[in-house]
Amino acid sequence: MSERLIYWLKELGKEFNDLVGKKCANLGEMSKVGVAVPDGFAISIPFYRRFLELTGAAKEMESSVRAIGHIDAKDVESFERLSQKLRQIIEEREMPSSLAGEISHYYHEMCERRGEEVTVSVRSSGPKSRPGMFDTYLNVKGEEEIIERVKKVWASAFTPRAIAFRVNKDIPILGDELGVGVVSMVAARAAGIAFTADPNTGDERKVIVEANWGLGESVVSGHVTPDRWILDKGTLEIKERYLGKKEYFVTLKEMGVEEVETPPQKREDYCLSEEEIREVGRLSIRLERYFGVPQDTEWALDGRYDFPQNLFFLQTRPAVISKRDGIEQALDIMLTRLFK
Repeated sequence: MSERLIYWLKELGKEFNDLVGKKCANLGEMSKVGVAVPDGFAISIPFYRRFLELTGAAKEMESSVRAIGHIDAKDVESFERLSQKLRQIIEEREMPSSLAGEISHYYHEMCERRGEEVTVSVRSSGPKSRPGMFDTYLNVKGEEEIIERVKKVWASAFTPRAIAFRVNKDIPILGDELGVGVVSMVAARAAGIAFTADPNTGDERKVIVEANWGLGESVVSGHVTPDRWILDKGTLEIKERYLGKKEYFVTLKEMGVEEVETPPQKREDYCLSEEEIREVGRLSIRLERYFGVPQDTEWALDGRYDFPQNLFFLQTRPAVISKRDGIEQALDIMLTRLFK
């Protein structure tokens, strides 16, 4: 019996972390506790290894790493040269027909369920959390486009910044192997994040909700000033609210997404109702109780459906409190400056 390489998200749970990566495993786990997640499937890490084996990419990548030898932790030029080589090896290989056929099978089944050609996000999912390190592609349609984006996600494990991170942490250069989530796009009216503890102070009596119009990427990236609410965790009472400038928002176009300047009226309005804020808080707390530690969640409200059936959670992970180890902070600052 051949090894299974792709899984529906609803089949997954946290025990699949090493097989499909944390993001996909957690999406499956969330669906078990009454939190709605979009339809989709996970391309496993063994699928990636099979791709490398069948195309000969594995041997060529290993040879490239050996050829460059020892890299100094601050040798930006070597990081960039190796990055270009490794990404080229992956992206220029054609997906073997046996593997392409598996992706097509799952995508076609998604389309049949919806009765239309589904647009999806193609997201990295590694066994270790590396927030913001790897690429995501939004609003992708058609099996050929999906397959190309899958290869690009794999290749994003070898950006100069990602290689530098591993070198500085004494992780093998080829050490980050990625699963990939192919997840139905949420046509978000508004979206954002929630923390079930204050990310600046660690106060676990609070829930922090931040949101903007459109897709959540503008909030996650930190490039806009979002609307912000602070809730009492015990009562879900909104204790504080701050109207963000919401300078722009991210919206869908025919393929991909675009940034749009926020009209003046939308800047002056909060993007969520109180009912929506509390529901985001309530479900985020449910995830905290289930996973046992404060959570950092990403969610979206689909403009095509009625509330509360339109609230989908896209990710959850343990919340990172800003009082981190000084070495971790210094490494983040260095990598950001080197590869911005």
